[in-house]
Amino acid sequence: SIQTATPVPGEGFTDYPLSAHAHEVAARLQQSKRNVPHYYLTVDVNMDKLLETRSALNATMPNAEADGLGVYEFLIKAAAAAMRTVPSANASWMDSHVRVFDDVNLNIVVGSGDSLYTPVISKVAGKGLKAISSELKSFTDALEEQEGDEAPLVLGGLGTFTVMNLGMYGIKSCAPIIREPQSCALAIGAMENRIIPGEGEEIYKEAVMMTATLSCDHRVVDGAVGAQWLAAFKSHVENPNSLLL
Repeated sequence: SIQTATPVPGEGFTDYPLSAHAHEVAARLQQSKRNVPHYYLTVDVNMDKLLETRSALNATMPNAEADGLGVYEFLIKAAAAAMRTVPSANASWMDSHVRVFDDVNLNIVVGSGDSLYTPVISKVAGKGLKAISSELKSFTDALEEQEGDEAPLVLGGLGTFTVMNLGMYGIKSCAPIIREPQSCALAIGAMENRIIPGEGEEIYKEAVMMTATLSCDHRVVDGAVGAQWLAAFKSHVENPNSLLL
């Protein structure tokens, strides 16, 4: 992680001084949580077709182990596609008015602690899965190169929407804090095998499922709009061919 000040031991405790970057992140999150009237919506998504599509696409790549598509790329693309379906969620509260953005500029959360950053993928709705994958890799590489460097890392500015993935840590669901002036943030949970209702004569079946939670600013996105957005996201994930068009 980024080099920080030397820990200061005390009687029965240790103080860990924060970097200027960590102070800034904490202040922004505190302000957002205090100012934004959050509410939360959660949906379970069937990942079977997406995983099949991902495997089929990776099978066509000569070096899929290094350059293949991950699940996260599909979910980022699905979030951007859902914004195109429900554009009123791609907006900001501006006190005297609501500003709806033409482009979907998506922040993703990478790193942790003093190395927590939210780089932005600009105009993501118009990008293919491979382009998104390349940008994700560039963010990861930049973060690794930053290790031990005290200078702040610059990975783009504030987008119109944020996605965070805690599934890699085994977390089933999370209610993320919205980053002002954005009006929504999406948290992705871990994929897991679950027993779900079957179709036709099949009463039950096993499927790979994932839980997604959308945090909304009620001043901008009311419950009906938030539900429409999550339904669109679920539809794109469960019908991944729509993400290839």
